[in-house]
Amino acid sequence: MKKKILLGSQSPRRKELLKKLDLKFKVVSIDFQENYPDNFPSYELPEFLALQKSLAYGKLKKNEILVTADTIVVLKGIILGKPKNKTQAKKMLKNLSGKKHEVITGVSLRCKDKILTFSDLSEVYFKKLTEREINYYIEKYKPFDKAGAYGIQEWIGLIGIKKIKGSFYNIMGFPTQKFMEYLNECK
Repeated sequence: MKKKILLGSQSPRRKELLKKLDLKFKVVSIDFQENYPDNFPSYELPEFLALQKSLAYGKLKKNEILVTADTIVVLKGIILGKPKNKTQAKKMLKNLSGKKHEVITGVSLRCKDKILTFSDLSEVYFKKLTEREINYYIEKYKPFDKAGAYGIQEWIGLIGIKKIKGSFYNIMGFPTQKFMEYLNECK
């Protein structure tokens, strides 16, 4: 890869996945406030936010590719964001317990002369979680930086996920396989 990849994300999971793809990249900070209309279609939101983050960064040099992303959890059409506290996390996990939900990650790749934006959707099926399991997970893992109040790669994913349809890595917050296809278009 001759171009310099800039990752516009502080997500430890996205950093980890880009490293596992054997890509060299530099993390850049983007000053961005997530704003969108209340009635914005949930399935379009991740791409919209990823693109807005990208555009908030400013100009790129000729040899740079900026990567931005946003992940949401959708349960019966309702977006579950990041919980602000234990009470919100507990409520989210109780709502997800025993049900199917969707995880959608939008990604934007911006080069000097083009912008590629795409998303990936995965379905996640939780078993019926006990109150004890939910409390343990929240206390030990503090999932306040995760949409839907959980990380599939953590303890709750190991004991609570019955099945998934789609990309596991998308659920972690970055659809690696799709990303590599689009990255080749930005070279």
